[in-house]
Amino acid sequence: MISPLFNQLLLPFLAAMFLAINMGGSGTGPSFSAAYGSGIIRRGLIPGVFGIMVFLGAIIAGKGTATTMGKELLDPEKMTFGVVTIILLSVSVALLVANLAGIPQSTSQATVLSVTAAALYFSELNSRKLLLEIIPTWFILPVISFGICYLIGNYIYKPIRKRGYTLSRKVNQNPILKIFILLMSMYVAFSIGANNVANAAGPIASMTLNELDIQPDQNFVLIMILCTLIVAPSFGIGSSLFGKKIVARTGKEIVMFGRIEAVIISFVSGTLLLLASVTKGIPTSLVQLNVGAILGIGVAKLGARNIFRKTEVNQFFAMWIIAPAIAFLLSLGMIWLSDKMGWFGM
Repeated sequence: MISPLFNQLLLPFLAAMFLAINMGGSGTGPSFSAAYGSGIIRRGLIPGVFGIMVFLGAIIAGKGTATTMGKELLDPEKMTFGVVTIILLSVSVALLVANLAGIPQSTSQATVLSVTAAALYFSELNSRKLLLEIIPTWFILPVISFGICYLIGNYIYKPIRKRGYTLSRKVNQNPILKIFILLMSMYVAFSIGANNVANAAGPIASMTLNELDIQPDQNFVLIMILCTLIVAPSFGIGSSLFGKKIVARTGKEIVMFGRIEAVIISFVSGTLLLLASVTKGIPTSLVQLNVGAILGIGVAKLGARNIFRKTEVNQFFAMWIIAPAIAFLLSLGMIWLSDKMGWFGM
């Protein structure tokens, strides 16, 4: 006979898996767009490789961001099964809209704003963490990503090309170079695991501790790992379902780039995300870091006017505002309604 506790936990876990599927679709572009855009990997192979690396990143380096999402924005005692279900479903809907539009979206920003809506409703928001650490990082890191890649493209790569020094066809087709680029894409997927899996696993871990009446400080990491084992594989499913359109848009529609540029893009965006994860546990947007890096290379090659007037770029900027706003409003509205109606045991 199924216990009432199992029934209570089932819906939030299904919501977390649904969110992970949407995050997997959104994260495929920034991780493998460089390798796909330069012709290194077939699209059909991406979901499997992506899913494995996301799982490893979550297990090895995901503790910091999981702690932030599960405990540091909203009082863990408020992470009931009803609140967590609403938070995760709100983010899922916002990301689904972006995925259907084929636009890579910031899963972290949508999740943080969804949690923030709940925290504001209960007057439990850790405003210092949000305003002094998380939000500044959202603005600073994409600018750094853009700046590094622009400087490399404009002052190192471009002058070399002007002098006639280009990779020969033999070197460009060298298997070692191809393997290195693929490793960079895997590195980015690992960084996604370290940062983005926590968007689902963190709230789920706090909720599980609450429902089982377990001491959070002593068992949070263990429960987080168990939740990650359930949530992380769904990233590969999402990559298979939604990744096709997204990886094509980020990989080929903003700017065509070569294999050395692909290495630069992957390394810069992946490293910045991993640093945010392991140093401060700050959930941030790999999508924006990756697109910032691509734009930096693109501006160095083609000029700002030719890049920023592209329809794809404008659509990205618009959706980056719309999707987190949808997550915030849905979360706030559903929590208010469920509280007034007494749903989900709130």
